[in-house]
Amino acid sequence: MEIVLTILSGIFLAIQVVLAIYLLLPMILLLLHAVIPRGRKVRERNYPLINDKEYDFAAIITAHQDIRFIPPLVDSFCRQTHGRWVVYVVADDCDISDLHFTDPRIQLLRPEKALNAKIKSIKYAVDHFVRPHDALVVFDSDNLVHPRYLEELDWYFRRGFRAVQTHMLSKNTDTIYAKLDSIGHIYNTFLEREAKMDLGLSSSILGLGIAIETDLYRQVMYKDALGGFDKKLQADIIRAVPQLAFAEDAIVYDEKVDDGETLERQRTRWIYTYFKYFPINWKVFAEGWRRPSFNLIYFGFTALRPPLFITVGAAIVCGLSDLFISPVLTLAWAGILLSFILSFVLIVLTQSRQKGMYKALLYIPVVVVRQFSALLKIKKASRDFLKTDHIKVIYIEELLKNETVKSNLL
Repeated sequence: MEIVLTILSGIFLAIQVVLAIYLLLPMILLLLHAVIPRGRKVRERNYPLINDKEYDFAAIITAHQDIRFIPPLVDSFCRQTHGRWVVYVVADDCDISDLHFTDPRIQLLRPEKALNAKIKSIKYAVDHFVRPHDALVVFDSDNLVHPRYLEELDWYFRRGFRAVQTHMLSKNTDTIYAKLDSIGHIYNTFLEREAKMDLGLSSSILGLGIAIETDLYRQVMYKDALGGFDKKLQADIIRAVPQLAFAEDAIVYDEKVDDGETLERQRTRWIYTYFKYFPINWKVFAEGWRRPSFNLIYFGFTALRPPLFITVGAAIVCGLSDLFISPVLTLAWAGILLSFILSFVLIVLTQSRQKGMYKALLYIPVVVVRQFSALLKIKKASRDFLKTDHIKVIYIEELLKNETVKSNLL
């Protein structure tokens, strides 16, 4: 019995150590971010030019049963400062009778049979390329891209990167829920992309705005087409390239959710994909130790972190449990949680490029409640994609009027 208690005590201590690292990392990375030299000149020195070719991009837009957002996104591509690109609009199960594009660089594709999956739509576009492209970029139909988007991407590919995650900003920030959705992305973008890029490590990807060499993408295989395609793609790419880059100045705009029900549905899908792809992320972590590769170890470790509300909730439970084991550890947990809260606030305040995000910090408990509700519904996500509805139709010119710089936040 004593041996069993010793083993359980060791496991409990190990869990606490892992949780503590997850919650202390934001403050550590924020401090490193403040002292590590950054900027375009530093990146030019760290990543010298390998070739001076102008890369040819295929922009794949996946639309499903809704064409409202396609014209604004296509319009934003027609304003690109980069010259070599073709847009492939995959209008899956859509009525395209009102879509008319005269520019030959816009290829409108409508599958004969409904695909009902983003993965299948991407493959459909790749199979219908009008010419070989150096790289492809994936977008949702409600996105918009900055006029310098492809030019910035070209900068990274000419320096030898084979996969680049671009910087997602919010297309709409006019409601509390949109701001809450946005600050979550600000926090994760800093931790999972910007800070990793600062340290020369591979960045995590999103389901949109990910640019990949076409040949590299063709190597990725999927077992099914239900949600989380970016997680599988990420795990495959991270093992195939030395570094997955983050292009801070290649900006893509994404619509944020405007109400609680939509937020909850979105989080249900995200929580489900975390558990679904946990084994894949564990394989990345384990492979990092086998090689060995600190890049893979760190990437796998961060990818294995549970959703934030679960991590914080587990830390609180550990702290309360330690009251009966070692009160000193409870005090330590209080300090760790305080450090985490402070780092979260500082990241939102210092890393946002859009106005007014700090106002949503007081409403974070609303998201926590919705997250717990979403957790109870993850079984539904295994049977249904739980599509997020979008309503904000806006053109890039109007959006850029509200653009601000990182140093002009409040």
